[in-house]
Amino acid sequence: MDNGKRDDGTENGGTANGTDRDKARLVLVTGMSGSGKSVVANAFEDLGFHTVDNLPLPLLEQFLERPREMVPGGDGRVAVVADLRVPGFAEEFPALQRKLDHTKVEFSVLFLDAADEVLVRRFSETRRPHPLAPDSSVMEGIRLERERMQELRTSAETVFDTGEWTVHDLRKAVYDQFAGMPGEVPAMVVNVVTFGFKRGVPPGADLVFDVRFLDNPHFEPGLREQTGRDPEVREFLEELPEYRENLDRLTDLLLWLLPKYRREHRSYFTIAIGCTGGRHRSVASGEALKRRLGEAGWPVRLTHRDSHL
Repeated sequence: MDNGKRDDGTENGGTANGTDRDKARLVLVTGMSGSGKSVVANAFEDLGFHTVDNLPLPLLEQFLERPREMVPGGDGRVAVVADLRVPGFAEEFPALQRKLDHTKVEFSVLFLDAADEVLVRRFSETRRPHPLAPDSSVMEGIRLERERMQELRTSAETVFDTGEWTVHDLRKAVYDQFAGMPGEVPAMVVNVVTFGFKRGVPPGADLVFDVRFLDNPHFEPGLREQTGRDPEVREFLEELPEYRENLDRLTDLLLWLLPKYRREHRSYFTIAIGCTGGRHRSVASGEALKRRLGEAGWPVRLTHRDSHL
């Protein structure tokens, strides 16, 4: 990863006196076809940037001149993905960049690159033609693209060589380089799903917990038709020492695990809690877990898959 500096000595589009937080922050994402621009665009979205793909040059010029006006209501962070699919981009963009008013916008260029053989392999895997050589070889398209993009690559503040990177490596590089605060990672939404084992485990669950060891309210007079959201069922379960201890241990485990999963830059994490029918024990446990994780600062979505059955 090559992190360059501007000619005036400032890094990554900052000013000589430091980054002005009141200015808009605009990152132009460009580079070689097949180098990972779509992955990078998604990573910027995860960081909260307003992300726009391949604007025509007149609109791109307006974005460069007044990004806050073009994207009202946001925090001024914009990522624009542009490449040779935009007619005239490589030839005309350097002139737009030179006349940019850096007192209004903190601007930087992120250029994505990879070795020729890597790009050829990626095009072979996707079986798509190169945009500059639809009727010729991929290698010829890469050669033409390198020639036309050389000036942009040279002037870019940051160059990512993605040849040996996985998708996760590339996302992490974006987070590390462009997050608002050191160590910032996108929020990870925790999905809690309650279910009944007799109807199968929910697909896509990352962790599955079985609470069938608890006494079943289904066999208690007056509780069969209720669910774990009803006070009578919760009171029954809360009188069980095993119920309270299980919640305490499960909460401690998850508060230890979740930051480690978020460190892997996951957007969602699903916890499934099951009992026999999915109406009483799992539902009450899911409600309690949502409350506890929410109090610890985690965004939680709760779904009771089988409680109505």
